[in-house]
Amino acid sequence: MTAARPPAPDHPTASVPGGAGGGLRFGYGTNGFANHRLDDALAVIADLGYAGVALTLDHDHLDPFAPALARRVEAVGRRLAALGLGVVVETGARYLLDPWHKHAPTLLHDESARRIEFLRRAVAVGADLGAEAVSFWAGVRPEAVPPALAWDRLLAGCATVVEAADAAGVTLGFEPEPGMLVEDIAGWRRLHAALGAPARLGVTLDIGHCRCLEPQPVPDCVRDVAAHLVNVQIDDMRRGVHEHLEFGTGEIDFPPVLAALREVDYRGLVAVELPRHSHAAPAVAARSLEFLCAAAAAAAEGDGGRGKAAGDGGRATTAGPTGRTVARAGGTAPAGAPTTGEDLADALCSSSTDAPPGVRRAGTGRCVG
Repeated sequence: MTAARPPAPDHPTASVPGGAGGGLRFGYGTNGFANHRLDDALAVIADLGYAGVALTLDHDHLDPFAPALARRVEAVGRRLAALGLGVVVETGARYLLDPWHKHAPTLLHDESARRIEFLRRAVAVGADLGAEAVSFWAGVRPEAVPPALAWDRLLAGCATVVEAADAAGVTLGFEPEPGMLVEDIAGWRRLHAALGAPARLGVTLDIGHCRCLEPQPVPDCVRDVAAHLVNVQIDDMRRGVHEHLEFGTGEIDFPPVLAALREVDYRGLVAVELPRHSHAAPAVAARSLEFLCAAAAAAAEGDGGRGKAAGDGGRATTAGPTGRTVARAGGTAPAGAPTTGEDLADALCSSSTDAPPGVRRAGTGRCVG
């Protein structure tokens, strides 16, 4: 017999009406609930008022290599339906395939068969769950693998995954990831073209990554990939520093970003991506939704701050997770405000992924391993 779960705490976000996102559907990533059982994580996410979940297949969260997968997938599907949650499937678990090496093997390694099998299983899980997308990335090029060979391996691996997705009727979202072989929108376009522009291969756009390394303003990144946008991850970030931050502690002005998502009629999930915040998951998830709903309301009031924040500039301010005002990029920060990316010429670029530590090249904002 399953014990009844306790009622949700009276968070301000728990009773947010469905229209609070201004037409956007906010979700939360289970990789930010790594210390919760999956069933409990889903319950908390739903009780807080989120519309969906970005489900990272991992050891304790629907492990695709554990026994009785079909039965477990069916149970999760029923749970999602009962809670009214949409779902995308994420495949960025750190040590699922190799207990010694984070994210290994990737599609670029000498022995990539286990990664390909994992992605095939992720596609099958996505099909059974009715997932809106299954997201994956290239991986960091191993030092011993020449760039041309790594690219050939990526193409071959992606072609296999696309074939599986075609057969299952599943949409794929390829995510450009800082420090990886395909790290930006230009790299995704090259990959998409080299594969013959498959209809089922869209793009997963991480809003924080846009601020980290893309040359154009974050809202313009959204517009740039609008025709292929199938999945959105959202988090705060600083220029040249690949670290997923809580909203209000980085440099992104979010109302223009959310306005751009509405402008391009994006209807998929916009899922919070905070994989280093599991220690305080319920509280972080609660204030993240409160922040996003406030930003969406601000975007709906007018032009979402466009003109005020071209290139995330101007100097927009937003209440951070502790309620204090946080300075944004593009202006002179008041004393005590977080350092902006423009000041971080030697900042580490890859503190939150398996990319080797690198630095941001001064003047370009590019991450260099």
